Amino acid sequence: MNYKQSILGSSIAFILATSCCWLPWLIIAIGGATGLAGLNAGLEKFSGIFMLAGIGFLGFGFFQFYKNKNMKKTAILASTITCPKCNHQKEEIMPTDACQYFYECENCKTILKPTNNDCCVYCSYGTVPCPPIQLDEACC
Repeated sequence: MNYKQSILGSSIAFILATSCCWLPWLIIAIGGATGLAGLNAGLEKFSGIFMLAGIGFLGFGFFQFYKNKNMKKTAILASTITCPKCNHQKEEIMPTDACQYFYECENCKTILKPTNNDCCVYCSYGTVPCPPIQLDEACC
């Protein structure tokens, strides 16, 4: 599960769970029927439950965020590059300190360059994207 989605989902759940308190008054403020104030009074006795559920969802989202933030991700460094011209394949170890913008096919000597706004040749022609992309970081 993506931790950013957890935070967003728990925030939405918190807003929805507390809507019994603020939604009727918002509707009245923008010109809605005053009969909704009675609905608010009826739902107000459940506001503690709604608030507790909202805080629980929000807490779960923050737990997911910090749990995933503290987990150290590791990147796969081996990627098999396939030449688009001759279909020659070779497994290479990707560098972790720099992107590789050019790669020479050892079979046909074609110089490969990144395509389709990819950041490096491994993202374009490899079986595994480069380490920064795997770790959700900005590429070189």
